[in-house]
Amino acid sequence: MRKQVAVPVFTCLLFGSLFSVAQEPDQVTAEKLAGAHPHTISRAAQAKAIPAISTQNSTNTTASTQASTIPGVDTITTFNGSFRTPGFDANGNPNSKWYYTMVGRSPEHEGTTRFHAPIIPVSIDLRNADGSPRFVNGQRLFYDARQYVRLVLNSPIFQNYKYDSSKRPTQFTDAVQRAEFGHEAEDEWHTLLNPDVKRGRVMTLLQGTYQFALNADGTCCAFVLVDESAFSNALFPPTYPVDNTTVIGAAELAGDMTTQDITTLLFPNTYLYAPGDPSNCCVLGFHSFDFEPGVPSNGNQLRFYVMNYSSWISPGLFGDAFVDVTAVSHELSETFNDPLVVYDGVHGLTPWWLAPNGLCQDNLETGDVIEGLPNATFPITMNGYTYHPQNEALLPWFEFKTHPHSIHGAYSYPDTTVVTALSPVEKAGCAP
Repeated sequence: MRKQVAVPVFTCLLFGSLFSVAQEPDQVTAEKLAGAHPHTISRAAQAKAIPAISTQNSTNTTASTQASTIPGVDTITTFNGSFRTPGFDANGNPNSKWYYTMVGRSPEHEGTTRFHAPIIPVSIDLRNADGSPRFVNGQRLFYDARQYVRLVLNSPIFQNYKYDSSKRPTQFTDAVQRAEFGHEAEDEWHTLLNPDVKRGRVMTLLQGTYQFALNADGTCCAFVLVDESAFSNALFPPTYPVDNTTVIGAAELAGDMTTQDITTLLFPNTYLYAPGDPSNCCVLGFHSFDFEPGVPSNGNQLRFYVMNYSSWISPGLFGDAFVDVTAVSHELSETFNDPLVVYDGVHGLTPWWLAPNGLCQDNLETGDVIEGLPNATFPITMNGYTYHPQNEALLPWFEFKTHPHSIHGAYSYPDTTVVTALSPVEKAGCAP
């Protein structure tokens, strides 16, 4: 999410001076977010050496009889496809054929593909530099993520809602995926998430790697800002075999994350800043996978654990462009289109494109095209709450198709008016 969004004046009231106490050096207020640059990032798997993966004969659109269309890899059900359009690769060389890997089974197949979708709430334990529990104004700096789980479960991400891309009510990500294939999709073709709330985990952070804002009553927290490197180190297992010292490592060992799952790690208003630079803020989510070597029990196949980090976004912090489930919808929609984030240097790459928000990229990151625009979200009222999932760019936009096969010939969905024109054909990095 790239564009700056003004913070409404009323948000400052959340952090009014209701008590007169000295402020901690790493304590911030809502004004910190007024100059923030909220966005998500395209993130490959964490820094482990992934062996070269053969993709020979894996680019057919027809679904594989096996769960994954990636030879030698134990991961979620996927299907592969390709398209032709002139463009330039990352090195500036002309290229005309592009490949993708998507979640589920191909759209010409009837039936529903269901994914186990663990939701792991990750609370934040802010510690002193020596690792001891930290208190401010007598209040422990512990931010519980579990308070947002019910709201996410009741949202259109996991509950059915009526969209015109489906004959029956369905989930948000399924509606978007059906929309981008339009008339190519069979009527009963669906890709659905079965949410399953797992044991909460705790990410412990040491003073110097975070900043925080308190609630108006002095309790923790209104939001937390975290150094991206410290966050990643506390999230991903750095070694094999994994241990329980990281959030993902502990979840994998407990069986709460498996290679057949699409896992959401739900954080409470937890935003990332560039390593060592709190002024370069804020990342609100990313999707990726944890790579682990094979084991005898899976035939020694490489293991890819598909996941996303998504923050709940309380109303008012970033304006209407980013609120409640915007990050969750963004990351799961992108997971459907590019679950393994160009894992092999081929699948998920697209011609270079220039989005209406000014972002320049060369990958199938459908949410990035739209994030931060004034009309980026698609408000949906259900279960007594108005949610703000993000509109998504559709596959034909990345294919540079002048006559899209998508629903209504659209380039975006559910709001088909957000993106109405193609990007120019761009050179590498959108250079002149």
